[in-house]
Amino acid sequence: MASEKMEKPHAICIPCPAQGHIIPMMHLAKLLHSRGFHITFVHTEFSHLRLIRTGAIDPAIEIEGFCFEAIPDGLPVPEDANVAPDPTESTSAISKHGLAELIRRINGDTQGGPPVSCMMRDAFVSVAQPIGDEFGIPDVAFWPMCGGSFMGFFHIDELIQRGYLFKDANCSTNGYLDTHIDWIPAMPDIRLKDLPTMIRTVDPNDFLLDVCRQAVQTSLKASAIILNTFEELDNEIIDAAKHKFKLQRTYAIGPLFALCNQIPNPKLNSIKSNLWKEETEFIKWLDKRGDGTVVYVNFGSVTIVTPEQLKEFAWGLANSNHPFMWIIRPNLVSGGSAILDPEFLEETKGRGVIASWCAQKQVLDHPSVGGFLTHNGWNSTLESIHSGVPMLCWPFFADQQMNCRYACTVWGNGMEIDGDVKREKVEGVIKELMEGEKGKEMRKNAMKWKKKARKAVEVGGSSYISFDTLVNDLLVMKR
Repeated sequence: MASEKMEKPHAICIPCPAQGHIIPMMHLAKLLHSRGFHITFVHTEFSHLRLIRTGAIDPAIEIEGFCFEAIPDGLPVPEDANVAPDPTESTSAISKHGLAELIRRINGDTQGGPPVSCMMRDAFVSVAQPIGDEFGIPDVAFWPMCGGSFMGFFHIDELIQRGYLFKDANCSTNGYLDTHIDWIPAMPDIRLKDLPTMIRTVDPNDFLLDVCRQAVQTSLKASAIILNTFEELDNEIIDAAKHKFKLQRTYAIGPLFALCNQIPNPKLNSIKSNLWKEETEFIKWLDKRGDGTVVYVNFGSVTIVTPEQLKEFAWGLANSNHPFMWIIRPNLVSGGSAILDPEFLEETKGRGVIASWCAQKQVLDHPSVGGFLTHNGWNSTLESIHSGVPMLCWPFFADQQMNCRYACTVWGNGMEIDGDVKREKVEGVIKELMEGEKGKEMRKNAMKWKKKARKAVEVGGSSYISFDTLVNDLLVMKR
């Protein structure tokens, strides 16, 4: 029996310690566990403590073959569970030394689980790649994004070589971002503003720019690459990336949360990934609204708005006269708390509900939700696609601009809000989405993509088959 246990494949899963990266990595870990893998899921101490405090992880619940490890990150222990570190701090929090020591300890524990046989690491945790080499462990780079964003990140070096970094600070406002890029395969009509925002710097040694370059360079050395998307959505771009960068093993296995829905393990499904405590009372409010009447608003876990932008979004919602549910997390507003005008609260009393966090997929699947005002993070975008909910897009940074571009111009299920937020524009796009002809067309396209996304994860679907192939290939790599 002990010999059988030691022969079991063992995946160590290492997400980038940020909400949008932890969630899909957790789905991937659960899926591998359901296929017989022993799992060690690695959090930073900061993230692990927050997940325990929000109830996402219950240390009292033990799941055979699914373990958590927390490695030191050097960040101060938060007194408030709703406090989040700066994205720069999160990205640099995982130490190479801490990971190496963890794997060494796991492999030396003959009374514990089997030795690590593969490393599933977020592409942006590039420090992990050489550790895989050191221990002879196959390294799998996980890119939690769509094909267009993946292709954009893989062209950062070429963009730098061709001189597309900002010449000066004026480039953000003088029209330079409208420059068309016509040489990236399978991506016609892409503009500089659609590409990863990390290139919007005058400093070629910028920290986040370097993080992205390292993510690409280490991924090119990886044994395999995983994308949280599905072929019907991104096949042309993924094929072009495979060809240009000679990527031998690339697997599109999304939406990962939808594949996870097929796991009949209540204990496993009890593990959540939200760094904020979810509120549930609003469901009763949604139940009282008519089908397709509610505008759901959520700018994700990282987006920061100014007090003035908060006010403009608020009055745009109020003046649209449509019911709305708005997620306002504690650190949404720069420089202070999210304080809404008493006049706004009085004006929208009874037709608006505000929460600090929620189980988003549950909201998007609710029949009362007819539109989603979003920052276009990939988790939110993919959940919206799977739920068949059209989007009003207000991207903030990183890959969100690319997600917005594709939703609005390729997939046809989105409409962009100008970055210069004005209440009249917010009111106008909400009314167009909920009442206008363009909104009808967007809903039609949204339902088309919903069917394709759900078919992809069914038995025989593209993502289902791709995940099967991934598992078989991982077992071959182990041998």
